[in-house]
Amino acid sequence: MNLSIVIRKRINYYLKTKNMKMWDLCKYSGIPCSTISTFMSGKTELLKLDTLLHICNGFNITLKEFFDDKSFDTAEKD
Repeated sequence: MNLSIVIRKRINYYLKTKNMKMWDLCKYSGIPCSTISTFMSGKTELLKLDTLLHICNGFNITLKEFFDDKSFDTAEKD
């Protein structure tokens, strides 16, 4: 599975786990909703690491927690 797909699935996992809507994530992360929704819809495949760090901050988790999932072990380059 491509890395961007794995990241999208992980973001969706935390949205469900934290009982958050996309708007909540935008608000708490400080990332524009257009940036997150463009990535989540697949219109863009790349997400900057600093953007992902802000997303993690919005979820109140660390990057390590975000990437601590077996799905990243087999992720392929986009």
